[in-house]
Parts: sequence; C-alpha cells; structure tokens
Amino acid sequence: MGDARFAPNVQRSQPSPRTAASRRAAAFAVWYLRVVAFVNFLSAVWVSFGNDVRRHNEENYFTPYLLTAGFASGVFTMFLAITMRRRKRAAWILNIVVSVLFLLLFGVAMAFPEIRQHAQNWISLALTAAFVAALVVGRREFYAKGDRSNPRLAAAVAVGGLLVSSLLAALLVTVANQADDSHRSTFLERWNYGTMRLISVAADDSGFAGISTPNWVDVVINVISTVLILAVLYAAFRSRRAVDRLTEDDETRLRALLDRHGDRDSLGYFALRREKSVTWSPTGKAAVAHRVVGGVSLAGGDPIGDPEAWPGAIEPWLAEARAHGWIPAVMGASEEAGTVYARHGLDALEIGDEAIVETAAWGSGGNPPGKHSSLEGRAMRTVRQAYNRVRRAGYTVRVRRHADIPADEMTYLLQRADDWRDGATERGFSMALGRLGDPDDGQCVMLECADGEGELRAVLSFVPWGPNGLSLDLMRRDRDSDNGLMEFMVIELLQRAQEIGITQVSLNFAMFRSVFERGGRIGAGPVLRLWRSLLSFFSRWWQIESLYRANAKYRPIWDPRFLLFEKSADLPRIGIAAARAEGFLEAPGLPKWLHRKHLESKR
Repeated sequence: MGDARFAPNVQRSQPSPRTAASRRAAAFAVWYLRVVAFVNFLSAVWVSFGNDVRRHNEENYFTPYLLTAGFASGVFTMFLAITMRRRKRAAWILNIVVSVLFLLLFGVAMAFPEIRQHAQNWISLALTAAFVAALVVGRREFYAKGDRSNPRLAAAVAVGGLLVSSLLAALLVTVANQADDSHRSTFLERWNYGTMRLISVAADDSGFAGISTPNWVDVVINVISTVLILAVLYAAFRSRRAVDRLTEDDETRLRALLDRHGDRDSLGYFALRREKSVTWSPTGKAAVAHRVVGGVSLAGGDPIGDPEAWPGAIEPWLAEARAHGWIPAVMGASEEAGTVYARHGLDALEIGDEAIVETAAWGSGGNPPGKHSSLEGRAMRTVRQAYNRVRRAGYTVRVRRHADIPADEMTYLLQRADDWRDGATERGFSMALGRLGDPDDGQCVMLECADGEGELRAVLSFVPWGPNGLSLDLMRRDRDSDNGLMEFMVIELLQRAQEIGITQVSLNFAMFRSVFERGGRIGAGPVLRLWRSLLSFFSRWWQIESLYRANAKYRPIWDPRFLLFEKSADLPRIGIAAARAEGFLEAPGLPKWLHRKHLESKR
C-alpha cells in the first residue's frame, strides 16, 4: 500500500490555553484510571487476588479512588478513562465531584486512630489526593462538549434500565432458586436479592435464608449490571451526534464556489450531499463539507473553493471537532489538499487511486487517435469483445442531462433504479450524491441502456466535475441483463463525450490499487506479495480487486487519494466511521427507541 506522510508545519490549534503542567496532570489522571481499571478487571478474573482487594476495602481499610474488584467497576473505570482521554468535560465534572467527596470522607475517617494506624490508608489517601490535584491542575485539558440532552437521556436509561434489569434478575433468581425452604422467600425478597447482585457478585446474602442460587446466576446478573452501566455511561458522555445539516443558503453558496473552482476536484460536487454539514472560511471563499459519524468528524474530498482560502475553512472545522471531542478525518483528499491539511496537524495515508479517463483519446466510432486507450489493440481485446457482443445483442444507450429528462420519464427511471438497488441500505459518502432526480441537479448526466426490445436494463448517473468533466455517482442494472452492460455504457459515454462537451470522466475509486499492481510484478518483495494475497482474499466479499480490474480496463490516469488523520491510534475508529458513512456497517449503540431520529436523504 502506498504511504505518504506530510509533516505538520504549524502547531495544532487548541480550544483553550495549555501548559506543560496541565498536559502532564491530565495524562496522570487518565493513566490513574487505566491502571485502576486494569486492577479491577484482574481482580475479577483472579479469584484470590480479588478476595485480597476486597479484604483491603472493608472495615478499617480503604482503597484508593475507584479501586474495587469486579467487571462492573472495571467497566465503569475504563469508560471514564476513555472519555477522559477524549477530553470530555462531563467526565471531568463527574470525576472531580465524586473524587472530592471521596477524599473528604477519607479525610474525616483518618481522624479516627483505628483508621489512621494502617499504612495502606495513608497510601490510598495520597493516591486519591494526587488524582484530585491532577484533575484541578489539568482542568483546561478537558474541554470537549457533550450533547445537551445527555443528562436527561442518561437519567432515563438509568431509571428504566434499573427497573428492567432488576425485574429480570428477580426472574432468574426465582427460576434458579435451589433453597429447600424456598417457599419462605417472597417475590419482593427475590427482587431485593437480584438488585443486590446487580451491584456486586460478592454481596452479603446472609439475610436471604430462603434464597440459594448457582454461581452462574450471580455472574449473569452482574453481567446485566455491567451492560446497564455501559448504557448509562454511553448516554451520559456521548459526543454531540449531529451538527446543522446543509441549508438552502449553504447549498447556494457551495454551488457558486463549484461554478468557479469545481474543476479542481472531481469529488467536489459530492459536497452537496444534504446529510453533510459545512464549515465556512471567514471570507466565504472556501468550505469543508463533513459529517459526524460515531464521534468522528469525517470530511470528504478536498475543501471547496479557492485553495488560498482553504486554511480559513480547515481551522474552524478542526476547532469545532476538538471542542466537541470529535476525531477529525478526511477521506479521499488529493495530494494538494493533503499537503494543506498536513500544515494543520494531520498525517496522510495513501488509500488508493481514482480512475480518470481522458475522453479525447477515444474519439468517435471506436477509432480514436490516442495510444492504448481505444478499443483497438491486443490490450483492449477483452473489453472490445464485450462491447461488440452487447452491441450485437441490440442494446442502445441514450445520453441526456437530467434537466432534459421529462418528469414522467425521470419518475420511471427512479423507480427502476430503486428496484435494481442491491439491499435496503444506500451506500456512498465521499463519492456519492445520495439522491437522484433532484431538480437542482439538472446538469448531472444520465445514461439509459435499453435492450433490443426497447426495455430499460441499466442506468448510470454522473455528477458535474467543473464545466467539462463528469464523476460517476450511481450504477444500477437489471440482474437478468447481459454481462458487460456497464462496460458498454461507459465506452459509449467516452466515445460520445463530445456531444455533451465532456473532456474527462472520473470512474470508480480503486482501494489499494498500487498493491495489486506492484504486488503482481516480478521482483515484488515478500511483504508486498503477502499484502496483495490478503487483499485478494478479502476481495471475495468486498470487491477490492474487482473494482481495480474493472477500472483498469479503460487505461485510465490513476490519481492518488489520501486519508487524513491526527493520530494512528484513531485509525480503527475512523475506519469504522467511514464504513458506516459509506453504508457498509449498521450503526451500533442504544436501542432504536432511545435514538434521536434523523432524516436521511434517499435517492
């Protein structure tokens, strides 16, 4: 895989003043929570160690802040560590309130000689005080805002979840109760027992003589409590999930920028996807179109507008992401944009190439003057045979701008395209418009392919790329049609491009193209060959290699595209967010009835 890294030349903008002391204090607080989470998990699976931890937290002994034993406490502490690492203000507030109260209680307890005589308690007091001091000194580091609805949602999840989980625990206790005198226990007692087990596996059950359950019941109940804690914490600390969608004014201004600078980037028109948001430069001469997915502020392609004004749009976009604790990332940026983003603290990783075909080499009638690009020659034999086979079968292609298609015909095209869609989920983000047939997209180009009997069999739709280019947006065909139909339609467009004034066409994006190309050459190293083999294996499901092969047929110009990111540790989250944005993964999280409803654009 090609790899290009652009060294940042300027310091990253921060939402508040920072000092070396505040950074170190914040790091100490995060690492304290990580270590405590590790000990909690370890004590949960290591029985003897867990018993020791519990003994050191009973009667006259105290352990440091949040140090207990069990999965639930481990999950709670781990979640706090993660949210603190993401600089969430709400997590800082929760920690400062709870830890200060704990420290005050600790201080009062140390006034008693039987507490003060144990060295362990002094160590615990010192660690807790150090954690509180780190929170105070590092307070400027925790600036990320959450959603305003988070407290209400967390309270609803906590109350409703506790009621449901306690009833479920009581039901498990009732079914699995092995006590001989079980008739003495009432449902209220079993409910109380189940609620107690939700809090701790090692809770004292001596007061429940009529209840005796197997260990697996206690473990299952504790797992339920862990899930409940996760749900409450997720609701309390989640990032703001949505920003303002594209407004009519935003769209009008973006179209004006595309009219002046749209020929710079083949992905520019996809900034008009209406589920995106837009951040403007102060002058209004540039903008960054993006979407927040899973805590990642994901931009697509290059900034829109004058390159000299790009920094003015990039800086407020990054500032907004950091203010809300989002991870900034860019998918499909060009090398020019990658260099500009790098100056603002982002690294770049080459993720593939875009296939761009110059139409001048194709001419008309299949007899172009260009070298290696026409249907003539041994290299184009396979494509030429497929093209001729489809043409002999009687298929024809009609090329029109969307604005030239009557409303009733467009309605029919939309219906057929929807019938041919693969699955219920619309895929696409960085190289898809997300709609078809909108009156505002009149300059888009539609290719309609009909068989010998005049029945529609496939459609292709392209968005404008400046005044003389097109970018592929949508491909749909009848599964019962002949093979090679898409190749036939693309070649027809290339040969007839002069009719609609087109000089270049951007086709599909080929992920990891350089790996397939270089990995198959003589002398390729073992690492590259192994990487190529792995990608070929995964291509059975994700069409990685097939997209490269399909694009390579037209002998295109390969234009590298880059993924921009801040930290390598963020790449897994960025990858998941990108897969969700492109429609390859469903959004995880709370049940649907707890999600804020978002209106999704449909083609």
